[in-house]
Amino acid sequence: MKKNVLVVLLGFLFLSSCIIYVPYEGEEGTPPPRTPREERTYERDYEDYPSDMDYNDFYEYLSPYGVWVHNAPYGYVWIPRQVGHQWRPYTYGRWVWTNYGWTWVSNHEWGWVPFHYGRWGWDNRLGWFWVPGSIWAPAWVSWRWGNLYVGWCPLPPDVEFVAGVGIGSLPYDFPDYYWTFIEGRSFQYDYLDRYVLPYERNRTIVRMTIHKANLSVRNRQLINQGIDVEQVSRLTRSEVSRYEVEEGQRPGQSRIRGNAVQIFRPAVKKNEVAKPKVFMEKEEAEEKIPEIRADDLEQRLTPTEREQRLKGDQEKEMRLLEQSQQRDEVELRKKTDDEQKLAGSSTEREKIRKESEVKASELKKDHAEEKVKITERHQEEEKVVKSRIKKKEKKD
Repeated sequence: MKKNVLVVLLGFLFLSSCIIYVPYEGEEGTPPPRTPREERTYERDYEDYPSDMDYNDFYEYLSPYGVWVHNAPYGYVWIPRQVGHQWRPYTYGRWVWTNYGWTWVSNHEWGWVPFHYGRWGWDNRLGWFWVPGSIWAPAWVSWRWGNLYVGWCPLPPDVEFVAGVGIGSLPYDFPDYYWTFIEGRSFQYDYLDRYVLPYERNRTIVRMTIHKANLSVRNRQLINQGIDVEQVSRLTRSEVSRYEVEEGQRPGQSRIRGNAVQIFRPAVKKNEVAKPKVFMEKEEAEEKIPEIRADDLEQRLTPTEREQRLKGDQEKEMRLLEQSQQRDEVELRKKTDDEQKLAGSSTEREKIRKESEVKASELKKDHAEEKVKITERHQEEEKVVKSRIKKKEKKD
């Protein structure tokens, strides 16, 4: 990439709406990192491929938008700043069906990098972090779906993709909190962050969906088949339009124009000796990043605005949770009615009815537990905001 282009781009910082980012600790804990077996990874096939950029360009371009951290065994990882409340990768944008399969179109200015190259990992202290990679993909995610929901999960840095084989053996099951779920009827909407269900719902929804990675390689290009197009049509009750991925001319936000998706996607080469000009060691980052996020917020919102925005976000989360829970119950009743209509005898219908009552009772327990957990999280978020406000008032 030409140096003058980078100089211009670095002058623009992406500012998105945000309240507060409180990394949540999944019940399973942080999966242990595992160094990939380099001799088998997909990137090895591209070592001699012509390139336009290397990791130095990633380090330089992303620096204004986040913080670089030295995080063994992954090397230098990037943590975004100015992202929304309870932000997760692959949420601020939309999915489109293209010649490369399901392609993520990010609304972030910097989204052309970390949602198409490299992988996302999770740390209980740091939150979501991105590990650079050299191979472009429409999206590095795995999928789940069922009769009501569609979900996707960033492939962790230590999950291998082997050309001709697919995803290798998982070093661990994807934790429930890795998944992003929405109601299937919303899947083709433009701004999916508005419809993402609270992660407290994930454990229940995981049991209601099937898991498929559906990643393959065609003509040296990774294809993300993801959820079946026919299933998307059924869930959304609409046809799925097909787009062509076009080469974007410069870094920046990906855009849909007509039946084309314009994404800047240069060929990238690994550079093992490259490193960011400014970075933190992990221990330092664990202490400073929460303060950095809070400072970012305080520069943009007054104390009153912060409390109002937090309350609005929490009300939206609770509304989404309750609406989806109601849909679970309606779906169970519908399934029971359909099975009873097909039953051949009164004895069989009675058996179906009793089994349905057990399932309904278990579902209500799950729903009650979800509400308890989201209420506890909301209370913790309120404490954090009030604590920051009091701390700032003392300084002033």
